[in-house]
Amino acid sequence: MDPLTALLIAPGAFLLGSIPTGYLVARAKGIDIRQHGSGNIGATNVFRTLGKPLGILVFVFDALKGFAAVWLALKFGGPSAWPGIIAAVAVIAGHNYTPWLGFKGGKGIATSAGVLIALMPWAVLAIAAVWFAVFFATRYVSLASISAAAALPVAVGALWFYGCGGNGPLLGFSVLIAALAIWRHRSNIGRLVAGTEHRFDRKPSP
Repeated sequence: MDPLTALLIAPGAFLLGSIPTGYLVARAKGIDIRQHGSGNIGATNVFRTLGKPLGILVFVFDALKGFAAVWLALKFGGPSAWPGIIAAVAVIAGHNYTPWLGFKGGKGIATSAGVLIALMPWAVLAIAAVWFAVFFATRYVSLASISAAAALPVAVGALWFYGCGGNGPLLGFSVLIAALAIWRHRSNIGRLVAGTEHRFDRKPSP
């Protein structure tokens, strides 16, 4: 890959990821989402605070950020997986540590989903199945997200083993973003262990 291309991909993807969708959507409604619910700017907190339509909007837009960054990198960065991987890491980092909000952002689940759809769609099907199974069994969004993250390297490794599209760089990338997603949920893990984590509520908070 051309070094100049890499230099353009990383900051471009980071800036795209740094768009704080949840914060902007809530601000349009006169609300600072950081002062409500979990204080996170991601789709789940928007869903709980402002309702289903806006929560879905934030999820879709955050996922599109990840998809667009990787798709563009793969289209213009050459035939290898590395441009897409560089863009994927950068766009997730931009979302999780947006400079527009003091380097505090979301937890990267929606953006990671968009990244994975562009990089390895078959793995998305596997981890989506894990997410929905855990969510409907427990009603904990955080536990479902943590479980899906942990399942990602397993799914990519299985795809590679069976010759269905995985490879070494993608496996390494999957371990990295799985670890990052779980790390970003460390406060949720503490609440899950303590039994104080909130279960999913279909009704928005007042």
